[in-house]
Amino acid sequence: KLLLTPAVLLPRAVGRNPSVARAAASRSTQWLPYGPYGLPLGYPCLCLPSFAHHVFVLVLSVAAQMKFGVVVFPGSNCDHDTFYALSEVFRQPTEWIWHQSTEVNHLDAIVLPGGFSYGDYLRTGAIARFSPVMQAVEKFAHRGGLVLGICNGFQVLLEAGLLPGAMLRNRTLKFICRFVHLRVETTVTPFTAAARRGQVLKIPIAHMEGNYFAEEPALRELERNHQIVLRYSTPAGEIADGEETNPNGATGNIAAICNRERNVLGMMPHPERAAEPLMGSTDGLLIFQSLVQSFVAK
Repeated sequence: KLLLTPAVLLPRAVGRNPSVARAAASRSTQWLPYGPYGLPLGYPCLCLPSFAHHVFVLVLSVAAQMKFGVVVFPGSNCDHDTFYALSEVFRQPTEWIWHQSTEVNHLDAIVLPGGFSYGDYLRTGAIARFSPVMQAVEKFAHRGGLVLGICNGFQVLLEAGLLPGAMLRNRTLKFICRFVHLRVETTVTPFTAAARRGQVLKIPIAHMEGNYFAEEPALRELERNHQIVLRYSTPAGEIADGEETNPNGATGNIAAICNRERNVLGMMPHPERAAEPLMGSTDGLLIFQSLVQSFVAK
Protein backbone atom coordinates (compact mmCIF):
# COMPACT_ATOMS: atom_id res chain seq x y z
CA LYS A 1 0.00 0.00 0.00
CA LEU A 2 1.31 3.41 -0.95
CA LEU A 3 0.21 6.22 1.31
CA LEU A 4 0.73 9.63 -0.25
CA THR A 5 -0.05 12.55 2.05
CA PRO A 6 -2.38 10.91 4.62
CA ALA A 7 -4.05 14.14 5.67
CA VAL A 8 -3.47 17.66 4.52
CA LEU A 9 -5.28 20.72 5.74
CA LEU A 10 -6.19 22.42 2.49
CA PRO A 11 -9.05 24.44 1.02
CA ARG A 12 -11.45 22.19 -0.88
CA ALA A 13 -10.43 23.58 -4.31
CA VAL A 14 -6.79 22.70 -3.72
CA GLY A 15 -7.63 19.39 -2.08
CA ARG A 16 -9.33 18.13 -5.23
CA ASN A 17 -6.01 18.26 -7.09
CA PRO A 18 -3.70 15.58 -5.61
CA SER A 19 -0.62 16.88 -7.48
CA VAL A 20 -1.11 20.36 -6.03
CA ALA A 21 -1.69 18.90 -2.56
CA ARG A 22 1.48 16.79 -2.73
CA ALA A 23 3.53 19.73 -3.95
CA ALA A 24 2.21 21.96 -1.18
CA ALA A 25 2.78 19.32 1.45
CA SER A 26 6.38 18.80 0.33
CA ARG A 27 7.09 22.47 1.00
CA SER A 28 5.65 22.71 4.50
CA THR A 29 4.77 19.60 6.46
CA GLN A 30 4.68 19.08 10.21
CA TRP A 31 5.29 15.51 11.34
CA LEU A 32 3.73 14.49 14.61
CA PRO A 33 5.10 11.96 17.13
CA TYR A 34 4.13 8.31 17.27
CA GLY A 35 1.89 6.69 19.86
CA PRO A 36 0.90 3.15 20.92
CA TYR A 37 1.56 0.29 18.51
CA GLY A 38 3.66 2.56 16.33
CA LEU A 39 0.63 4.56 15.20
CA PRO A 40 1.36 8.24 14.53
CA LEU A 41 -0.45 10.61 16.87
CA GLY A 42 -1.53 12.74 13.91
CA TYR A 43 -1.25 12.94 10.18
CA PRO A 44 1.29 15.20 8.48
CA CYS A 45 -0.48 18.51 8.31
CA LEU A 46 -0.20 21.68 6.30
CA CYS A 47 -2.17 24.69 7.40
CA LEU A 48 -2.74 27.60 5.02
CA PRO A 49 -3.74 30.58 7.21
CA SER A 50 -5.05 32.58 4.25
CA PHE A 51 -7.68 29.88 3.77
CA ALA A 52 -8.34 29.29 7.47
CA HIS A 53 -12.10 29.59 7.03
CA HIS A 54 -12.02 26.91 4.29
CA VAL A 55 -9.98 24.23 6.02
CA PHE A 56 -10.86 20.68 5.06
CA VAL A 57 -9.21 17.38 5.86
CA LEU A 58 -8.26 15.37 2.79
CA VAL A 59 -7.09 11.79 3.00
CA LEU A 60 -4.90 11.08 -0.02
CA SER A 61 -4.16 7.39 -0.28
CA VAL A 62 -3.68 4.72 -2.87
CA ALA A 63 -5.43 1.38 -2.22
CA ALA A 64 -6.03 2.43 1.39
CA GLN A 65 -9.49 3.96 1.49
CA MET A 66 -11.86 2.77 4.18
CA LYS A 67 -15.46 1.77 3.42
CA PHE A 68 -17.99 3.20 5.89
CA GLY A 69 -21.64 2.36 6.28
CA VAL A 70 -24.07 4.71 8.05
CA VAL A 71 -27.15 2.93 9.39
CA VAL A 72 -30.52 4.62 8.88
CA PHE A 73 -33.27 3.79 11.39
CA PRO A 74 -36.77 5.31 11.25
CA GLY A 75 -36.23 8.42 13.36
CA SER A 76 -32.50 8.87 12.74
CA ASN A 77 -31.71 12.56 12.32
CA CYS A 78 -27.91 12.75 12.48
CA ASP A 79 -27.32 10.25 9.68
CA HIS A 80 -26.83 12.93 7.03
CA ASP A 81 -24.41 14.87 9.26
CA THR A 82 -22.36 11.72 9.78
CA PHE A 83 -22.49 10.78 6.12
CA TYR A 84 -21.31 14.28 5.16
CA ALA A 85 -18.41 14.24 7.64
CA LEU A 86 -17.16 10.89 6.34
CA SER A 87 -17.73 11.35 2.61
CA GLU A 88 -17.24 15.09 2.07
CA VAL A 89 -14.89 16.20 4.84
CA PHE A 90 -12.86 13.00 5.18
CA ARG A 91 -13.32 11.83 1.56
CA GLN A 92 -13.95 8.20 2.46
CA PRO A 93 -16.28 5.87 0.52
CA THR A 94 -19.53 5.94 2.48
CA GLU A 95 -22.93 4.35 1.89
CA TRP A 96 -26.32 4.19 3.55
CA ILE A 97 -27.35 1.00 5.35
CA TRP A 98 -31.14 0.72 5.66
CA HIS A 99 -32.44 -0.70 8.95
CA GLN A 100 -33.90 -3.73 7.16
CA SER A 101 -30.65 -4.59 5.38
CA THR A 102 -28.32 -7.38 6.47
CA GLU A 103 -25.59 -6.76 3.88
CA VAL A 104 -22.67 -5.29 5.83
CA ASN A 105 -19.77 -7.68 5.29
CA HIS A 106 -18.25 -5.55 2.51
CA LEU A 107 -17.72 -2.65 4.93
CA ASP A 108 -14.69 -1.76 7.05
CA ALA A 109 -16.66 0.21 9.65
CA ILE A 110 -20.29 0.75 10.58
CA VAL A 111 -21.65 3.90 12.24
CA LEU A 112 -24.91 3.97 14.20
CA PRO A 113 -25.80 7.68 14.13
CA GLY A 114 -27.66 9.88 16.55
CA GLY A 115 -31.36 10.61 16.49
CA PHE A 116 -34.55 9.10 17.87
CA SER A 117 -34.72 5.62 16.38
CA TYR A 118 -38.31 4.37 16.29
CA GLY A 119 -39.33 7.51 18.16
CA ASP A 120 -37.51 6.38 21.32
CA TYR A 121 -40.61 4.39 22.26
CA LEU A 122 -40.30 2.07 25.28
CA ARG A 123 -36.66 3.15 25.87
CA THR A 124 -34.03 4.80 23.77
CA GLY A 125 -32.68 2.17 21.39
CA ALA A 126 -34.96 -0.57 22.73
CA ILE A 127 -36.81 -1.17 19.44
CA ALA A 128 -33.88 -0.46 17.12
CA ARG A 129 -31.99 -3.23 18.86
CA PHE A 130 -34.36 -5.77 17.23
CA SER A 131 -34.11 -4.41 13.68
CA PRO A 132 -32.65 -6.78 11.03
CA VAL A 133 -29.58 -4.61 10.53
CA MET A 134 -28.59 -4.98 14.19
CA GLN A 135 -28.39 -8.74 13.85
CA ALA A 136 -25.89 -8.16 11.03
CA VAL A 137 -24.05 -5.50 13.06
CA GLU A 138 -23.67 -7.90 16.00
CA LYS A 139 -22.16 -10.59 13.75
CA PHE A 140 -19.95 -7.95 12.13
CA ALA A 141 -18.68 -6.81 15.54
CA HIS A 142 -18.08 -10.36 16.77
CA ARG A 143 -15.87 -10.92 13.71
CA GLY A 144 -13.79 -7.89 14.67
CA GLY A 145 -15.45 -5.26 12.47
CA LEU A 146 -15.29 -1.65 13.67
CA VAL A 147 -18.57 -0.27 15.03
CA LEU A 148 -19.10 3.31 16.22
CA GLY A 149 -22.32 4.29 18.00
CA ILE A 150 -22.95 8.02 18.40
CA CYS A 151 -25.53 9.28 20.92
CA ASN A 152 -28.64 7.24 20.03
CA GLY A 153 -26.26 4.78 18.38
CA PHE A 154 -24.54 4.35 21.76
CA GLN A 155 -27.93 3.69 23.35
CA VAL A 156 -28.68 1.05 20.71
CA LEU A 157 -25.33 -0.67 21.37
CA LEU A 158 -26.16 -0.82 25.09
CA GLU A 159 -29.59 -2.31 24.41
CA ALA A 160 -28.03 -4.85 22.03
CA GLY A 161 -25.56 -5.95 24.70
CA LEU A 162 -22.54 -5.01 22.59
CA LEU A 163 -21.50 -2.63 25.38
CA PRO A 164 -22.15 -2.88 29.13
CA GLY A 165 -24.36 -0.56 31.14
CA ALA A 166 -27.46 1.51 30.47
CA MET A 167 -28.56 5.10 29.83
CA LEU A 168 -30.72 7.00 32.29
CA ARG A 169 -32.37 10.37 31.89
CA ASN A 170 -30.17 13.40 32.45
CA ARG A 171 -30.15 14.29 36.13
CA THR A 172 -31.69 17.68 35.31
CA LEU A 173 -34.49 15.89 33.42
CA LYS A 174 -33.86 18.33 30.59
CA PHE A 175 -32.63 17.95 27.02
CA ILE A 176 -29.06 19.27 26.85
CA CYS A 177 -27.53 20.62 23.65
CA ARG A 178 -24.17 22.36 24.00
CA PHE A 179 -20.43 21.94 23.70
CA VAL A 180 -18.68 19.91 26.39
CA HIS A 181 -15.06 19.13 27.15
CA LEU A 182 -13.85 15.54 27.04
CA ARG A 183 -10.63 14.07 28.39
CA VAL A 184 -9.11 11.21 26.41
CA GLU A 185 -8.58 8.32 28.84
CA THR A 186 -6.91 5.86 26.49
CA THR A 187 -5.40 5.93 23.02
CA VAL A 188 -5.20 2.16 22.73
CA THR A 189 -8.32 1.94 20.55
CA PRO A 190 -8.86 2.38 16.81
CA PHE A 191 -11.11 5.34 17.71
CA THR A 192 -8.52 7.39 19.63
CA ALA A 193 -5.19 6.24 18.18
CA ALA A 194 -4.55 9.74 16.80
CA ALA A 195 -5.04 11.38 20.21
CA ARG A 196 -2.83 11.88 23.25
CA ARG A 197 -3.80 10.45 26.60
CA GLY A 198 -5.11 13.34 28.67
CA GLN A 199 -5.90 15.44 25.61
CA VAL A 200 -9.04 17.55 25.99
CA LEU A 201 -11.53 17.68 23.12
CA LYS A 202 -14.36 20.13 22.57
CA ILE A 203 -17.35 18.31 21.05
CA PRO A 204 -21.10 18.99 21.43
CA ILE A 205 -23.74 16.80 23.05
CA ALA A 206 -27.48 16.75 22.30
CA HIS A 207 -29.52 14.28 24.34
CA MET A 208 -32.13 13.68 27.01
CA GLU A 209 -30.87 10.24 28.10
CA GLY A 210 -27.10 10.48 28.37
CA ASN A 211 -26.66 9.64 32.05
CA TYR A 212 -24.50 6.53 31.76
CA PHE A 213 -24.99 3.96 34.50
CA ALA A 214 -23.37 0.64 35.29
CA GLU A 215 -23.29 -1.38 38.50
CA GLU A 216 -20.12 -1.41 40.56
CA PRO A 217 -18.72 -4.74 39.28
CA ALA A 218 -19.15 -3.60 35.68
CA LEU A 219 -17.52 -0.25 36.46
CA ARG A 220 -14.54 -1.96 38.05
CA GLU A 221 -14.15 -4.12 34.97
CA LEU A 222 -14.33 -1.07 32.69
CA GLU A 223 -11.60 0.59 34.74
CA ARG A 224 -9.46 -2.54 34.93
CA ASN A 225 -9.60 -3.15 31.17
CA HIS A 226 -9.16 0.55 30.29
CA GLN A 227 -12.49 0.54 28.45
CA ILE A 228 -13.46 4.06 29.52
CA VAL A 229 -12.36 6.07 26.49
CA LEU A 230 -13.68 9.60 27.14
CA ARG A 231 -14.78 11.42 30.31
CA TYR A 232 -16.55 14.75 30.71
CA SER A 233 -14.09 17.23 32.15
CA THR A 234 -13.18 20.87 32.62
CA PRO A 235 -11.37 22.66 29.78
CA ALA A 236 -8.16 21.93 31.72
CA GLY A 237 -8.94 18.21 31.83
CA GLU A 238 -9.97 17.98 35.48
CA ILE A 239 -12.67 15.46 36.38
CA ALA A 240 -15.34 16.97 38.62
CA ASP A 241 -19.00 16.24 39.24
CA GLY A 242 -21.16 19.24 38.52
CA GLU A 243 -23.63 20.47 35.92
CA GLU A 244 -20.90 22.27 33.99
CA THR A 245 -18.35 19.46 33.99
CA ASN A 246 -20.68 16.44 34.00
CA PRO A 247 -23.84 17.79 32.37
CA ASN A 248 -25.94 14.63 32.38
CA GLY A 249 -24.73 13.17 35.69
CA ALA A 250 -23.05 10.15 34.11
CA THR A 251 -21.43 7.72 36.54
CA GLY A 252 -17.72 8.49 36.69
CA ASN A 253 -18.19 11.29 34.14
CA ILE A 254 -18.25 8.58 31.46
CA ALA A 255 -18.86 9.92 27.96
CA ALA A 256 -17.57 7.00 25.87
CA ILE A 257 -16.67 3.35 26.40
CA CYS A 258 -15.45 0.48 24.24
CA ASN A 259 -15.84 -3.28 24.46
CA ARG A 260 -13.05 -5.53 25.74
CA GLU A 261 -11.96 -6.31 22.18
CA ARG A 262 -11.77 -2.54 21.53
CA ASN A 263 -13.51 -2.67 18.14
CA VAL A 264 -16.87 -1.27 19.34
CA LEU A 265 -17.17 2.26 20.72
CA GLY A 266 -20.19 4.09 22.07
CA MET A 267 -20.01 7.83 22.69
CA MET A 268 -22.69 10.36 23.62
CA PRO A 269 -20.97 13.45 22.12
CA HIS A 270 -21.37 14.09 18.38
CA PRO A 271 -18.00 14.11 16.55
CA GLU A 272 -19.74 14.77 13.23
CA ARG A 273 -20.92 18.11 14.64
CA ALA A 274 -17.33 19.15 15.31
CA ALA A 275 -15.89 18.41 11.89
CA GLU A 276 -15.38 21.85 10.32
CA PRO A 277 -14.22 25.24 11.67
CA LEU A 278 -17.63 26.79 10.94
CA MET A 279 -19.12 24.49 13.58
CA GLY A 280 -16.96 25.94 16.35
CA SER A 281 -14.60 22.99 16.68
CA THR A 282 -12.85 20.40 14.54
CA ASP A 283 -11.98 18.10 17.45
CA GLY A 284 -14.50 15.51 16.29
CA LEU A 285 -12.30 14.79 13.29
CA LEU A 286 -9.90 13.05 15.64
CA ILE A 287 -12.32 10.13 16.03
CA PHE A 288 -12.66 9.61 12.28
CA GLN A 289 -8.97 10.31 11.70
CA SER A 290 -8.09 7.62 14.23
CA LEU A 291 -10.29 5.08 12.45
CA VAL A 292 -8.73 5.71 9.06
CA GLN A 293 -5.24 5.91 10.51
CA SER A 294 -5.64 2.58 12.32
CA PHE A 295 -7.02 0.98 9.16
CA VAL A 296 -4.14 2.22 7.02
CA ALA A 297 -1.60 1.03 9.61
CA LYS A 298 -2.81 -2.58 9.43
